[in-house]
Amino acid sequence: MTSPDRPAAREPKYYTVKRHLLTSIEALEPGSLVATERELAAELGTSRTTVRQALVELVAEGRLVRRQGSGTYVAEAKMTWPQDLSSFTEQAEANGLVPSSRLLASARIRADDDVASMLNVSRGAPVYCVERLRLGDEQPIAVESSWLSAQRFPRLGIVMRRAGSLHAVLASDYGVRLRKGEESIETVPASPEHAALLQTDTGSPLLVVKRRSFDAERTPVEWSTSWFRGDRITLVASLGKRAR
Repeated sequence: MTSPDRPAAREPKYYTVKRHLLTSIEALEPGSLVATERELAAELGTSRTTVRQALVELVAEGRLVRRQGSGTYVAEAKMTWPQDLSSFTEQAEANGLVPSSRLLASARIRADDDVASMLNVSRGAPVYCVERLRLGDEQPIAVESSWLSAQRFPRLGIVMRRAGSLHAVLASDYGVRLRKGEESIETVPASPEHAALLQTDTGSPLLVVKRRSFDAERTPVEWSTSWFRGDRITLVASLGKRAR
């Protein structure tokens, strides 16, 4: 509530432009080209700097997408991505997409302190690091890196060269099913490498999900990090009260 002796805060110019753009976007189809900064500045009687600030926020929020050398377009609607132990394949299919993966790397390495702690193995123990680009309808959605014990999952690196779903391989080839998990979520700007893989701009927002998954005996099975395009995905978690 505004104090009677205090004037109301003045709305920043860029926010006025942003509200105008949001109204315009609602009337356009996804993939529609948005007017240029110069055109919007002339139409709204403001500076290109003010227009650019509004556009940058809308890109960061996933309402618009910029294509280098082409222009700014209305973004596709975000996909809802529930946070549970379903595999990427199951999540993509739930969104009506055809899932696929591109194996980026699969290597047997020595566990550093962080990986050893997360997998409950000794420092220097052999682990597999599997890196994949995850796609839906051939469009990049996430980059994933997963670490698993090489002693518990022998030949996993070879198996993953012919498989799409890691969770399916764990169940069918090793008789291991994931039952519990814990994860953290943060945002980071896209590195040049991740931006190229995810077909977005360097510095654009990514959602980073770090997850440790356990089997029925609460033994750590997988430690993973997933980088999602922030303009394509909305992460949703189901909550419930803890039993007292």
